[in-house]
Amino acid sequence: QVQLVESGGGLVQAEGSLRLSCAASGSPFSMYAMGWYRQAPGKQRELVATISSFGDTNYADSVKGRFTISRDNAKNTVYLQMSSLKLEDTAVYYCKTTRGGKNYWGQGTQVTVSS
Repeated sequence: QVQLVESGGGLVQAEGSLRLSCAASGSPFSMYAMGWYRQAPGKQRELVATISSFGDTNYADSVKGRFTISRDNAKNTVYLQMSSLKLEDTAVYYCKTTRGGKNYWGQGTQVTVSS
């Protein structure tokens, strides 16, 4: 069983920064890709960024150049550093991994960007 726990969300002004964390437990963390997703009110959940077990990263066009995903395998944690935040970044942010064909999600952390 895999458990993911996100933290670090909050209220931030536009152009500000936040760092989200996702702590994982349950199986060898370093072997698996991790991802951050977000869901804004009334919208579908969308991919934000992914990082492979080798450290290769991928970003949604809307966050390229502003967000950085990273991982610390010693701490079983994946991070999302968010900078130059925009009002449209407001959403619940979720961490996800896939093990044995099954998707595991965290409970989400709210990020609210104010003007």
